[in-house]
Amino acid sequence: MTFPATAISTDRLLLLPVHPSHARALQAYLLENREFLKPWEPSRDDAFFELEAITERLETMAEKNASGEALHLLIFSQDKIIGACNFSNIVRGAFQACHLGYALAESAQGQGLMHEALTAAIAHVFDAMQLHRIMANYRPENERSARLLARLGFEQEGEARAYLKINGVWADHVLTALINPTAPS
Repeated sequence: MTFPATAISTDRLLLLPVHPSHARALQAYLLENREFLKPWEPSRDDAFFELEAITERLETMAEKNASGEALHLLIFSQDKIIGACNFSNIVRGAFQACHLGYALAESAQGQGLMHEALTAAIAHVFDAMQLHRIMANYRPENERSARLLARLGFEQEGEARAYLKINGVWADHVLTALINPTAPS
């Protein structure tokens, strides 16, 4: 199993595995996009945005990257964090699957940047990590996510009522998955 030691690059972006040294840049991204991302994320108190808390979360994420439990990546454009994508809850054995989560800065919306980032990251997860299945879930009213996942080849598999507590409310989600077309049998 291979995790990126350095970076995954695309024409416009650099995806780096999280590291505690990213704490200040991540804090700037989180604070800048706090209100924009609020409707799509769990409730966050002020402590979530403090540098020490961010550093601790990055340390935990880096440990999960190293152990193979997850692949947490920060998305950079011109040396600035503009988003993140996470392949979490990696399960091996008979399942060979993970969950995908992602977020993109308000200023980076509508430019195809998340599609570009996820295309490269998914290729790594399928080719280098040899996972069979990536699952991604979105709220029905999140039309951007619906279009993005469809464009990436994810197929709807169902709906889950009161699936995740988002912004303080239990929210329904559409369940999708992408199967690795070249995964070993």
